[in-house]
Amino acid sequence: MHTYETEISIDAQPNARPGGLRHLVRGLFVKRPYADAADLHGRTAIVTGASPQSIGFATAQILASLGATVVVTTRSNTDAAVEAIRAHLQHNEDRQRVHGHSLDLTDRDSVAKFVRWFLDTHGERLDILVNNAGIHLDLMSQWKEPRLADDGHEIHWRVNYLGTAQLTHSLLPLLEKTGKQTGDARIVNVISHLLIKGSNDDLFGRTRPYGSWAAYGNSKLALAHMSTEIQRRYASNAHLQAYFLHPGSVFTKVADKGLEGIGWAEKLRTALAPIEAFFLKSPEEGAQTSIHCATAPGLEGGGYFENCAALDPGEDAKDAELAARLWKETEAWVSGDDAP
Repeated sequence: MHTYETEISIDAQPNARPGGLRHLVRGLFVKRPYADAADLHGRTAIVTGASPQSIGFATAQILASLGATVVVTTRSNTDAAVEAIRAHLQHNEDRQRVHGHSLDLTDRDSVAKFVRWFLDTHGERLDILVNNAGIHLDLMSQWKEPRLADDGHEIHWRVNYLGTAQLTHSLLPLLEKTGKQTGDARIVNVISHLLIKGSNDDLFGRTRPYGSWAAYGNSKLALAHMSTEIQRRYASNAHLQAYFLHPGSVFTKVADKGLEGIGWAEKLRTALAPIEAFFLKSPEEGAQTSIHCATAPGLEGGGYFENCAALDPGEDAKDAELAARLWKETEAWVSGDDAP
């Protein structure tokens, strides 16, 4: 069972924060359950998208503080991210377990290079893959036509789904091997409640006029389908569980990128940042459901989580036939035979 932040002893919960009046007052507005502590010594985790002040950064820090060897990725300045995570850890042995490598999810070669590097340097086991990296651009819905990655795919679909799918498929053999050996390997896909903006009808060709929010929702809905299909294929035989989750409304830099170039919106967000930070979850609070899914003993996969609890993801996300079709087409794309 998860616990709530106001009830946690900092000794019992490595990622708990001290109390105080601000802490208590925020608790009246922000629901923030914390995952129970777990002993992760001997386990290896990958966390994508771990730039400073991000959910991935906080997730990596917490996993390392619980004893895991953690490999983080960023698109650039990965060494700086690693050093920043290490600086937030209290114990030197925890710091030494944090490593990093660059990863660009829009680039097939970058994903392949990361996988080769990981297998060469940490390839004996992989217990936890946290697919946290993602983008949400055009928050003001100004785009009238899709923005494309270099290979021609809509940018949200390319980063949030296709790049993540390539990484996951490439690491599945090691995850499967670890699951069979240890009885517990996990894939945690950080999506969003905005999967409801997506539509199964759009996953194999656009059926609606383009909108960036719908495109974002489609990419996250596809990750939900990937999670349920991994669960169907690997849970019983390989003890590999897959989860998808909404971290909550979190104060990070994601919105900065989404508002880039819109001067008045950037200035307004800067001015209101202290208020926004008060009423939204911190990155550490937003990381808790990821930690819960990655570590809670005996937690069954295949489902959707928010605030460390299972929720109904909606009817589109429960279409098993569509999930199987998407898996097949994605598998062909990963191998270079086709493009979903």
